[in-house]
Amino acid sequence: MFTLRIVPTEEAVGLMLAHDLTRIVPGEGKGPALRRGHIIAPDDIPLLLSMGKEHLYVWEPLPGMIHEEEAAQRLAAAGAGQGLTWGPPSEGKVTLKAAHRGLLRVDVARLEAINAIGDITIATRRDATLVEADTVVAACKVTPLVVEEELIARAEAMGTWVQVKPLSSLPVGLVITGSEVFKGRVPDRLGPVVEGKLNRFGCPVVYKTYSGDQAERTAAKIREAVDAGARMVLCTGGMSVDPDDATPGAIRLTGAEVVTYGVPFLPGSMFMMAYLGEVPVMGLPGAVMYEKETVFDHVLPRVLAGEVLTKADFVRMGHGGLLPK
Repeated sequence: MFTLRIVPTEEAVGLMLAHDLTRIVPGEGKGPALRRGHIIAPDDIPLLLSMGKEHLYVWEPLPGMIHEEEAAQRLAAAGAGQGLTWGPPSEGKVTLKAAHRGLLRVDVARLEAINAIGDITIATRRDATLVEADTVVAACKVTPLVVEEELIARAEAMGTWVQVKPLSSLPVGLVITGSEVFKGRVPDRLGPVVEGKLNRFGCPVVYKTYSGDQAERTAAKIREAVDAGARMVLCTGGMSVDPDDATPGAIRLTGAEVVTYGVPFLPGSMFMMAYLGEVPVMGLPGAVMYEKETVFDHVLPRVLAGEVLTKADFVRMGHGGLLPK
């Protein structure tokens, strides 16, 4: 896989150190100045000479083999899509970070195929999660010190497997249902929570109204919200199977195409997703009011990233959809 030879220190730039080099500083201690596998840089030469190292043992990969650092850099460059940054390798590993706040998307099938090649190890954060700028989202490395270039070429040919999609701010219509709120019997507690979540993403509420538990009235309010310029409509409350909870029926009455009513995700399983034309319409269950994180917190970033969710998207949420208490 590689050959071992001795070279003059001044001629070692660009070559791979074959063993750790220990440096002793009187009164301070000793430790490795440079480690096995380090690629000698011009700045290393004065240090090595000061340590009395006139000659070095270096590894030279045989044809068709590349060093772990080059391999990691190539894996990162080939696999990274939009919204990512990375720097030089550290301990043979390249880490990818989010260049901005956004939705992390991982092509899981492609990632698994690359990891199955052999000698390649790539780890990522979970797909379809919201990440902040500068968050580490993936790491690339290979297991051996040197690796067959053909393996890396196979991984490169598979294309990108990770990206961070930017988020847009959409104008929102808020339809607050429930006769108890509509008639002033209790204050609205769910609406302010939802507005707080929207503020986090800079989404303005361009239409806000209160509706009772009559499906026809709520359906009319949803249409009014769209006519007022809302590009996303959120209906709060009225999502259970109680006879007075009419929000799901109201959403259907608008003519919206229902994607799902009920999601394998807790808390927030009584969530509804529909599209009135291109406008997403969501029915938010009461859990959004009192739980810090629900299915809504996972769906909202995907909508703001421009994704049109399907039934299959919600079915997949069952894996990892049970949030810890």
